[in-house]
Amino acid sequence: MSLMKSLAGATCAFALLSGAAAAEPAIIFDLGGKFDKSFNEAAFNGATRWAEETGGTFKELEMQDEAQREQALRRLAEAGSNPVVMTGFAFGDALNKVAPDFPDTKFAIIDMVVDQPNVKSVVFNEHEGSYLVGMMAGLATKTGTVGFIGGMDIPLIRKFGCGYAQGVLAANPDAKVILNMTGTTPAAWNDPIKGAELAKGQQAQGADVIYAAAGGTGVGVLQAAADLGILSIGVDSNQNHLHPGKVLTSMLKRVDNAVYEAFKEGENLTPGINVMGLANDGVGYAMDEHNAALVTPEMQAAVDAAAEKIKSGELVVHDYMSDNTCPAATF
Repeated sequence: MSLMKSLAGATCAFALLSGAAAAEPAIIFDLGGKFDKSFNEAAFNGATRWAEETGGTFKELEMQDEAQREQALRRLAEAGSNPVVMTGFAFGDALNKVAPDFPDTKFAIIDMVVDQPNVKSVVFNEHEGSYLVGMMAGLATKTGTVGFIGGMDIPLIRKFGCGYAQGVLAANPDAKVILNMTGTTPAAWNDPIKGAELAKGQQAQGADVIYAAAGGTGVGVLQAAADLGILSIGVDSNQNHLHPGKVLTSMLKRVDNAVYEAFKEGENLTPGINVMGLANDGVGYAMDEHNAALVTPEMQAAVDAAAEKIKSGELVVHDYMSDNTCPAATF
């Protein structure tokens, strides 16, 4: 669909895959790349779905280091891409600088709010989806101990962990939840070896279900869990197929839908904040042939009942980012 071209410049070592027409949409993937089997790949799937349905083309760019964010945005805007979609909170500062310089270009950012008149900010209620998979972990554990492994230690990932812990304890009040983060820099998103080490450490403490919210690092968590004979829970994309019969479920964060809708809106993209949660199918959990044998009808019924209560407002899952506290766990 597209041709790899090198962009010249001392600080520009990334590659731009460009299509032909001006005003086509563009997407920039965060560190970890579009085939991280998680967050970025979900975004890529949304862009691909739009292209397949419309016959359109889009530009895509994979980040190689932090220094490229602002330059990447400027290059795409200057090239006429519209809208320009980016995956990840880390684009926030760069977008705040770039958006005012291109008032006729629409931008969409996922996982961060950027208050500019030409920016659409898409955020998710990850705590709601994490609550559901936490319930499933609490119902599935045989040891009474479950784990959570996050990527970069930021409030957003603690939001996942806090929602998960609430769900675990709602289903199994006596359960123990072990929480670990991979690191404090962006490298934490793409360190499957460290993810595997953390999973082994949690299994040694008794965990028999581990939820990974760590981008590419999570691939190592899921692999280690399968090797250890315990269950894992995937994130963002449906990762059940990575280890059939070993992945209890995956917390779906519909980044694909966010990108698809932004591309579909095109130059008419509506600025402002768009919150995607259970009520509008922004998050959920995955069931398919790969995990059907792991989830009993009773487990699924309990989780679905909780989902309906969250959608109706009867059940409110605490959002860590509202006050940086978690009633169900200590980080």
